[in-house]
Amino acid sequence: MFYSKRMTVRMLKVATLACCFFLAAGCSDSPSTTRSQRRVTSPLPEPSSIREAKPIRGPVEIDLELAAEGFDSPLAVVNAGDGSDDLFVVEQGGRIWRISKGEIDREPFLEIPDLIVAGGEQGLLGLAFHPDHESNGLFYVNYTDTSGDTVIGEYQRDGNQTDVGSARILLHIDQPYSNHNGGNLAFGPDGYLYIGMGDGGAGGDPEKRAQNPQELLGKMLRIDVDHAIGDGQYGIPEDNPFVGGGGRPEIWALGMRNPWRFSFDREGGDLWIGDVGQSALEEVDRASSDEAGINWGWDVMEGTECYEPSDGCDDKGKSPPVSQYDHSLGCAVTGGYVYRGDRQGALSGRYIFGDYCSGLLWTLYSDPGTEFQDPMPAAQTGLSISSFGESEDGEIYLTDISGGGLYHLVVR
Repeated sequence: MFYSKRMTVRMLKVATLACCFFLAAGCSDSPSTTRSQRRVTSPLPEPSSIREAKPIRGPVEIDLELAAEGFDSPLAVVNAGDGSDDLFVVEQGGRIWRISKGEIDREPFLEIPDLIVAGGEQGLLGLAFHPDHESNGLFYVNYTDTSGDTVIGEYQRDGNQTDVGSARILLHIDQPYSNHNGGNLAFGPDGYLYIGMGDGGAGGDPEKRAQNPQELLGKMLRIDVDHAIGDGQYGIPEDNPFVGGGGRPEIWALGMRNPWRFSFDREGGDLWIGDVGQSALEEVDRASSDEAGINWGWDVMEGTECYEPSDGCDDKGKSPPVSQYDHSLGCAVTGGYVYRGDRQGALSGRYIFGDYCSGLLWTLYSDPGTEFQDPMPAAQTGLSISSFGESEDGEIYLTDISGGGLYHLVVR
């Protein structure tokens, strides 16, 4: 086991239900964290152009450094890409906090708890800043509203806070169940907004939405936030696979169960997705940003295996994952990032990801053309890993939804 020397490791919390991502730890009814509890515990790393070590092959051991603590169910950490080096921590209950120059702002960057239902797999789930945020102040959030449906909203920044009155609803998606909402947002290298949508919930995709091109659930969506069509709130990239008909034009890829966290490699632009599995396998998917129309197989396939062999198993046209692991090692994959920073040279070019239930971290090689890989163990954190994030200079962080901490990943 790879236990960190730089943090106290709690008892491992292995979940008993593989079909859900968040457990009761993410559904706390406790009062909001006070300002005195929410604090930065160590200086955030400064940008550096000097590598500490050369990239290596084989397993690498990772440590965690507690960077900030006291957050209430944190489930995302994002940078604004505006040259500020600020980090923004998203709380499930509806608040976003800015960390700037080693301090957490006294007031939230965004505060919308009255608009959402939080708990389980619902809440304020995702944040993405517009590629031109520095000049236009725009950013986007993904949340489940008080009816339990998915909302993609646009907001305008006002200094170090948000003009809540600037809200513009881009997309509203009905949710038949309370789980498998997806939640992540990210702008791709093409400048379009990608939206990860789960299959709508329950177990086993009972309404077969993930394979239905007329449904937005169980898909990776891609929209143009800058060029609305007609009276709509967004535009459609002309190379989305169903622009000419046969399906919803917002769809970029299909066959997903619950793509809770995904990211783009800042070198080369490849998309990496952690798709949470059903009862047996957790998978990592990979695609270049010009591979529109990929079908990752759910609910015909769970990872590389037939999900319900008795129903027939036509894997034709289904893209396999680049990696997977079974439920002896966890129960809900949390997708991560390819490390492209300067400080952890031994991690250079590795995709780092983890499991929410077991707290394990693994790495994969991101070399172009690399075939299927078994995950390489990197750490046992003892945390409820809800998300990974990347600073502007390429350092990688993770959030612990149970303990309320933000951690910086470093090579042991």
